[in-house]
Amino acid sequence: MKFVDNYYSETLEIKQSKFIAHAVPYIIYEKTLKELKETHPKARHFVVAYRYLNEFNQVVEHSSDDGEPKGTSGKPTLMVLQGRDIINSAVITVRYFGGTKLGTGGLVRAYSDATNLVLESATPKDYKKEIFKTITFEYTNLRKVEYECSVCGVEIVEKVFNDKTQYKLKSDENSMKEFFSKVDRLINLIE
Repeated sequence: MKFVDNYYSETLEIKQSKFIAHAVPYIIYEKTLKELKETHPKARHFVVAYRYLNEFNQVVEHSSDDGEPKGTSGKPTLMVLQGRDIINSAVITVRYFGGTKLGTGGLVRAYSDATNLVLESATPKDYKKEIFKTITFEYTNLRKVEYECSVCGVEIVEKVFNDKTQYKLKSDENSMKEFFSKVDRLINLIE
């Protein structure tokens, strides 16, 4: 599985109609859609499709034609995401009508091509399931723990300083194992 890690945009023009495809991480999908509607008030359609993993590790999918003929835009966009095995990502295509009707087959091709175009420029990253761990350690070991976090690619999500220092960590499983092998004697694992 792969995911889009940033905001990407590409434009496809067919018979004077513009298809401006935007690929974004799912977590900023709603905010991006709202901004695009404000930025493009004269656009005719805002076609969307997204896929994300929920807390049960199940893929949740959605697509919308937003006024285009049923099944000609949202579904083809979603099928491209499925075919490329992309998750935790969304594609929003803004369409400006150019005056020439493309027909159902033309619309399917246009939305699929626009989605493929933006995903090729996005170069999606490999998805690795992230895990969370909480550790405690003596304050004197802070620099060593933070150094190993940065070297191993472990993100410090939360820091709590009491009689012992407590960090909540996030990373993929392999990075976390590497981190623990380097700091095993310095820390206590809480969860």
